[in-house]
Order: sequence, then C-alpha cells, then structure tokens
Amino acid sequence: MKTISSRTNETVKRIVALHQKKQRTAHGQFIAEGLRTCSTLIESGVTLLQLFITEQHLQAAQELTQDENITLVDESVMQKMSAASTPSGIIGQFAIPESPSAHTLSSGLVLAQVSDPGNMGTLIRTAAALNKKTVMIIGGTDPYSPKVVQSSAGTIGMVNIFQWEWHELLENKGKNQLIALVVSDGKNPSELTAKNALLVVGSEAHGIPEQWISDCNDTLTLPMFGSTESLNAAVAGSIALYLCTVQ
Repeated sequence: MKTISSRTNETVKRIVALHQKKQRTAHGQFIAEGLRTCSTLIESGVTLLQLFITEQHLQAAQELTQDENITLVDESVMQKMSAASTPSGIIGQFAIPESPSAHTLSSGLVLAQVSDPGNMGTLIRTAAALNKKTVMIIGGTDPYSPKVVQSSAGTIGMVNIFQWEWHELLENKGKNQLIALVVSDGKNPSELTAKNALLVVGSEAHGIPEQWISDCNDTLTLPMFGSTESLNAAVAGSIALYLCTVQ
C-alpha cells in the first residue's frame, strides 16, 4: 500500500488539477469524495484508478478494493486534495467513461444549459432512481465536476452521460420524442404519452431557448396549486420525470 505525507507530492498535484474541467478533459479522469459516492461508482462499474484515504478509513477502503489501489495520506494532504470545505477522508480517482454511441440513446433527461452543479447532480440521481439510462448534457456545467458527482451521490455511474450539441440531438434522437418542461402554457402531464420521451429541462435562470422549445415534439407544464409561480429546476425536473415514467 502506498503512502503520501507531503502536500507537494506530484500525485497530490495531479489530483488537485482534476478540480479543473480543462484537466479532467485532458486526462479523462475525475474525482469523487466520500465512502457512499465512491462505493456507488465502483459498484456501477466506473473504473477506479486509485483510492486516497486517511488512516481511519482503511478498513472501509479495503472492503471496496485491493491494497494496490489504495493510497494512505496524511490529514493535511487530504485537505489539500479535497474539493470540499470539510473533507470526508476518502477521495476516489476515476476514469471518465467513454462517450456512449448514438444507438444507445433511450428515454431520460436532456439538461439544456443547466449551470448549477447541485441541480444537475440531483437530476442525474433522479434519472438513475427511475431507471432512466440517458442523461443528455447540452452546455451548462461539467457533469464530472466534483460538485455534480457529489450531488449525484455517485449515481452518475448508473446512467449514460451524453455530451452533445442541440443539433446532434435533433439528428440522432430517432423515435424518442422531445418534451420541453416549460413554466406555462404546456400540456398537463396526464395529457402526454411519454413512453419514449426525452424530457428537456432548462436552467433555472434562463429556461430553455425558444428555438429549442419549438424543435420539441411537445411541451409540459406542472400545474401549481399554490401561489408559487414555478419550482427549482431540479425539483420540477424530478417531479415531471417521475410523472412521465409512471403514467
């Protein structure tokens, strides 16, 4: 089992570099923090490259992987490597899965310019919970950023992450219907047949671009029974995806 005690170690520098999208893209790697998140990724089949732990997490780490994949680090080193304000004591270094091919596209979510990592991670987790295999990312934040991975609780490994442009989706959607989730004037969920649907969810700040809404096969609006005009993007998207799934 390897050990690291210096904050200036080259391996530590490489992990810290993965906090940045540019470096994640260049190396095809990302980091995840916490026992639950790392274990979910490993169980989902995402390739673990190395597990960095503090001493108190040794037993838990050994239940996840072999000693050759574990590096024991000092508390100060963990603080340096972590993207969290309060490190959990476990950081996994993973390989970013290969981009899925177009023929694997199925019903699920299209996240259109969703820039909030918490919203994106929550929506990925909802898709996984509802056994939806497709999450299409068009613009917005990087799905493999530490905050998105953390918000997804590692379930990002349970879905196929597509990162396309809008025109690529239109060209390759096949029989999948595009349903745009809009604040007003869309159909009630009970009026839609969404068996092969991709639900398009926009950013909380800007929504879905008008042209993209026009390109969709239908629109959906969640009826509000109280005085609130709309919901948080993650909440609205989760409710809408659930309704589209169970009907």
